[in-house]
Amino acid sequence: MNNLRMGLIGLGMMGRNHARLLQRLEHVDFIGAVDPVGDPHGALYRGRLFGGVAQLLAEGVEAATVSVPTIQHEEVALQLAEAGIHALIEKPIAPTLESANRIREAFESRSLIGAVGHVERFNPALQAAKERLDQGALGRVFSISTIRVGPFPGRIEDVGVVKDLASHDIDLVRWLGGAEFTSVTGYTAHKMGRKDEDLVAASGTLGNGTVVNLQVNWLTPTKQRSVTVLGERGAFVIDMLSSDLTYYSNAAVPSEWDSMARLRGVSEGDMVRYALRKPEPLAVELENFRDAVFGVPGAQYVSMADGVEVIRVAEQILGKGKS
Repeated sequence: MNNLRMGLIGLGMMGRNHARLLQRLEHVDFIGAVDPVGDPHGALYRGRLFGGVAQLLAEGVEAATVSVPTIQHEEVALQLAEAGIHALIEKPIAPTLESANRIREAFESRSLIGAVGHVERFNPALQAAKERLDQGALGRVFSISTIRVGPFPGRIEDVGVVKDLASHDIDLVRWLGGAEFTSVTGYTAHKMGRKDEDLVAASGTLGNGTVVNLQVNWLTPTKQRSVTVLGERGAFVIDMLSSDLTYYSNAAVPSEWDSMARLRGVSEGDMVRYALRKPEPLAVELENFRDAVFGVPGAQYVSMADGVEVIRVAEQILGKGKS
């Protein structure tokens, strides 16, 4: 099997992480990166630096990752699709639903691998939770709640907290819950003087009846990333920062104190924090994208159809779409 000729477009903060991993990724020949402002942080030690996408394409790349500002995603994605290049585009796929659908159509109509960089799916704790949920570890799932809060990252200029941060959780809830949103309502706030929202609280339901709650902001002084999946047999709590998965089970032993049993509803059972192998999520995402391009069975990636659905839900939360 020949190595995959890959390039990178964008050497911002996330792009530099892509560069770090692509330059050492097995079965990949890293051709270089595109950034019109150069490489001031010295991210490249292999490949070449290009001033424009056309120069990269002229080198015969077969696949690329895209890490430019969201407002530029469509322009770059369509260039790649027209050239027959497989692409992984950082989330969100696009700033609007219309733009997202144009990107999706461009890749699907050419039978290209089009992936969206919702990297949280490759967090080892979430991977482990998904595997256990699919095996029925919690029984019927009642609700999924997420918290994604912390200080504002000054690099974000073109979208608000819903499409930038909450897009992660919209995708995770759909994936973990195994169903699409059928309703969602969001409440947003603007506290920092930016044109876009910096706080959102959203609630909704999935097609299988799972209740969803999302709490996301750029205003909390401490960073927190967590998911709680509540089911009939207990709850999974995932700390995405430490990649820890903890299971809180309902007790199998009935309470002999009837009045306390009525008050509590369920009884506390065992608590298990699973020991997990913890590879870097972005590395796993890139490995799976590479394998998907090679046609390796079982390669996982977040499809552009998934990316479009995330934007559809985000626009409903923002009151710009139909439920």
